[in-house]
Amino acid sequence: MKRHQRRRTSARALGLSAAVLSAAAAAFTYAPAAGAAAPHDATGLSAAHVSGAVRTVRYDLGNEAWHLPQTGEPVELAGVVHYPADLGRGQHPLIVMLHGWHETCADRAADAARTAAESSGDDAAYEAASAKLFAWPCAAGTPALPSDAGYDYLGRSLAAQGFVVVSIGANGVNASSVWGDDNAAARSDLVNQHLRLWQELSSKGGGALAGAFVDPATGAQRDVGFAHHVDMGDVGIMGHSRAGAGVTWLAADSHRGQWPKGVDVRAVAAVAPAYNVMTEDMSAYTITKTPFAVLRGTCDGQVGGEAFAFAADAAKEDRGGFYRFAIHGANHNYFNTQWSPQSGQVAASDDATPVEGHPGQCTDREDAAPARELTEAQQRRVAVTYLGAFFDRYLLGDTRQDQVLTGARHPDAAITEVDVTTAGPS
Repeated sequence: MKRHQRRRTSARALGLSAAVLSAAAAAFTYAPAAGAAAPHDATGLSAAHVSGAVRTVRYDLGNEAWHLPQTGEPVELAGVVHYPADLGRGQHPLIVMLHGWHETCADRAADAARTAAESSGDDAAYEAASAKLFAWPCAAGTPALPSDAGYDYLGRSLAAQGFVVVSIGANGVNASSVWGDDNAAARSDLVNQHLRLWQELSSKGGGALAGAFVDPATGAQRDVGFAHHVDMGDVGIMGHSRAGAGVTWLAADSHRGQWPKGVDVRAVAAVAPAYNVMTEDMSAYTITKTPFAVLRGTCDGQVGGEAFAFAADAAKEDRGGFYRFAIHGANHNYFNTQWSPQSGQVAASDDATPVEGHPGQCTDREDAAPARELTEAQQRRVAVTYLGAFFDRYLLGDTRQDQVLTGARHPDAAITEVDVTTAGPS
C-alpha cells in the first residue's frame, strides 16, 4: 500500500448486440454471445432505451454536505451519472460505483515536493506535502482530484446496456482519520447515503437531488426525468481498492438492515479490493445472499493475493453466486483513468512491478508468474467485459452471460488470459 497512512422488477433478459451499442460507449462496450435474441420490452423498455445514446450529468451537494458517523469529519455528496438518453416508460436498474483510497487534492507543487522528499529521505517534508495532497476540503485554488470520474468508461458502457450509473466521490473519506474496518464501514455508509437520495428522487421526484443535476462541461443545470425511472429494488454496487472492502461490508448479511428502505442490492462487485488493512473477523463481511464478483490483476502492485482469499472466505456460503476473475497483466491503478499515467493527473502511476530483463512483462508484489502488461485501454476493456456480464446477469436476468461468468467463454482471449473461478448460485 502507499506510504501515507491515514419481489424482483428487473427480470429483463435484454438481448444486446455489438451492432446496436451506443457509439459513445463503443470502445469499451460489452457485447453478449453471437446469436442472442433480439431486445424485447418487458417493463416499458425497448431496444432504443438500452442501446441508444448515453448522456452524462453531475451533482454536487457540497464538500461538507455529509459527515462521517464514525468521526464527524466532512465528506462530499457528489457524483457523475451516466444514463440512457431515452429513459422510456419503464425503470432502469441503478449501479453505484465507488473509488478507493487515493490523493484528494490535485496539488502539483505538493506532489513534486513529496517526490523530492522521498528521494532525499526527508520524512518531515514528505508528511507536510502528503498532508496537502490528502486534505479535505482542498486549499483555496487547488482543484479536487476527480477520482469519481475515473470510471467514466465503465459508466458509459453500462448505461448503454440500460443501467443508470452513478460514480460517487469519496475524497472526504480518503482524507479522514478512519482506518481498517471503520474505513470499510464509512464507505458503506456513504453509499447508503447516496442510495437514500436516489430512493427519494425515484419514488417521489423530490429530495436533495431534484434540480441538482448539471452539465459536466458547462455547469448549466440539466433537468433529467429520473423520477419513477430508476429501479431501487434492483441495485448493483461496485467498489475499487478500499471501496472493494467497503462494498463487501455493505453486502454482508449483518449490514443488510442498514440499506435504505425501498432499496434492494442485487449484485456486488469488488475490483482489486484492499482487504489487507481489515479485520480477520469475517462476521462483518460474510455474504450468503447477494451475488458477488471479485476482480484482480496479476500485476497489482498494491493489493496481494489476500484479495481473492478474503473474498472467498467472505462468500464461502454465498447462495447467490460467487465469481473470481484473475486478469493476467492487469495492475491496480489502470481500472481508474484518473490514477493512470495517460491522464497526466497528479499522483497517477503504473503500479505494476516490472520483470528485470523482460521488457513489457510484469508481476505483482508477491512475485506472481510474469505476464505481458496490459495497456490502460486493454485492461479497461476486460473490466467492462466481466463487470458488464455480471451486472447484466444479476440485474437484468440475462442468463446468456453465464458462459462468460463461468469461464466457458472468453470474449477477450485475444487480449489476455482471465482465470475464472466460480461457485454458482445454489
